[in-house]
Amino acid sequence: MKKNDWKDRLNVVYSTNPDFGYEMDDDEEQSTLDKDKQNLRISIDKKNRGGKVVTLITGFVGTENDLKELGKLLKSKCGVGGSAKDGEIMVQGDFKVKIIELLIKEGYSKTKGAGG
Repeated sequence: MKKNDWKDRLNVVYSTNPDFGYEMDDDEEQSTLDKDKQNLRISIDKKNRGGKVVTLITGFVGTENDLKELGKLLKSKCGVGGSAKDGEIMVQGDFKVKIIELLIKEGYSKTKGAGG
């Protein structure tokens, strides 16, 4: 069955052409960069989180599965919860120094702390 969801064609008003094909922006997942080429930034954030502190890892370039796998590794090493979605990993608590050390040990050599 053909995928014909109205949400995919929000920007098209009307077409009288019966053979008109809606141009879908099918974003193919990009391949994951090597560990030594990843430019990861680690920061502490507590905005919009009810005063709770989280450690954010941003700048990951790769597939969603690889992002979740890295997030799972970091969460298990820190012994806390969190999430990995939309190109960033969120680890509950202030683990900035520990995560930088873990990532460098894992081979992510371009890891840097961001913020104060």
